[in-house]
Amino acid sequence: MKKIFYSPGEPSGIGVDLIIQLCMSNYWSNFNVPIICLGDKRLFEHRAKQLSKKIKIESLVDKESAVKNKKGLLQIIEVTKCKSVISGKLNPANAEYIIKNLNFGIMQALASKQNALVTGPISKQNIIDSGIKFSGHTEWIQEKTKSDDVLMLLSAKQLRVALVTTHIPLDKVTKSITKRKIIAKAKILNEDLKLKLKVKAPKLVMLGLNPHAGEGGTIGKQENLILKPAAKYLRKVGINISDPISADTAFTQKMLKKTDAYLAMYHDQALPVLKALSFGEGINITLGVPIVRTSVDHGVALDIAGSGKAGFSSLQNALDTAKSMI
Repeated sequence: MKKIFYSPGEPSGIGVDLIIQLCMSNYWSNFNVPIICLGDKRLFEHRAKQLSKKIKIESLVDKESAVKNKKGLLQIIEVTKCKSVISGKLNPANAEYIIKNLNFGIMQALASKQNALVTGPISKQNIIDSGIKFSGHTEWIQEKTKSDDVLMLLSAKQLRVALVTTHIPLDKVTKSITKRKIIAKAKILNEDLKLKLKVKAPKLVMLGLNPHAGEGGTIGKQENLILKPAAKYLRKVGINISDPISADTAFTQKMLKKTDAYLAMYHDQALPVLKALSFGEGINITLGVPIVRTSVDHGVALDIAGSGKAGFSSLQNALDTAKSMI
């Protein structure tokens, strides 16, 4: 039986609010795959009261005791206890709680291809402040699944964007861009678009690293020395990918319509475009790993946690995509 495990992420953020608000909607009862939330019952009770939501919270003995989703019913597995249930205020003492829930979800997704993991937003800094070495969900999942490589794909109705480099400082990006890395990331993107997202013949667009894609080598040499040779090799092995093009003209309506996914060189090269077009609705999908994992594409939003103002469109899309992938 298919199941989706939801790890809400930072307990002081809106990841908790979203699942409580969503379980009170008609969407919840119409969603035909059981959703199991991971976390401390006390946290959900406290936040539901803060949000003035009367929900029933049921602790499961194990995942097999999960039943069909019912409006107002939140099924949870209490992996561990939360140190602080206060909304809007980060507490490094909660870091271990966050990681244990995440690890449990990863293990459940590894245990069966009928299980998926959906994650809520986290504060990387809060986890790091606790003494845990952590660079993000994507890298953590790669390590825990013992995957050789991993690819972050951000997806919305209008476009999909994959990242060659992720959460690293801009001054380290150039040294990180190699022909081998571009080829590896493009292969993951092409394969998982077909296998996991059911795109029959992916059409990929590679973004240049430099302004105007280097303009023939006058604004940087990487396009001629690294990106174009990588694109040439990828086409030789059957992957439909463009030569590097300038990011400032890559996202016209005409280009969007004929592109299945963009391969961006760094985090802020393409994500501002995605979020400008679909803020609050995009999702994060981890490719290159043997599990199905999707996530919201927004942060913990401490300023509105516990207020009921958080929109759950991104979480809905993450759940819908996860269901379609298992």
